[in-house]
Amino acid sequence: QVQLVESGGGPVQAGGSLRLSCVASRSIFSRNAMAWYRQAPGKQQRETVARISGSGSGITIYPDSVKGRFTISRDNAKNTVYLQMNSLKPEDTAVYYCNRAGATIVNNYWGQGTQVTVSS
Repeated sequence: QVQLVESGGGPVQAGGSLRLSCVASRSIFSRNAMAWYRQAPGKQQRETVARISGSGSGITIYPDSVKGRFTISRDNAKNTVYLQMNSLKPEDTAVYYCNRAGATIVNNYWGQGTQVTVSS
């Protein structure tokens, strides 16, 4: 069964923190590189905000917009990927999704995401 269940979002004031969790089915998680994506209000594109390798090295990649504020991690025993978000800004407001790295809206299954709303 294909599954992606994101949780942990909610309203938060600027400067605050949230920790998102995503439980994935084994077929998606396995040894694949995983990523967190976000889709801001009114935008059709989903931006990758964090990526973690599937190998034991745990190599992570972040865009400049979140570097130093967001941290991605994974628990392979639980098929779970996390996103620790600190120093949140109003421009971080979006629906956050997890999926394997390189997933596209057209070609991949997606969960419902979790809403993050940052107020100033």
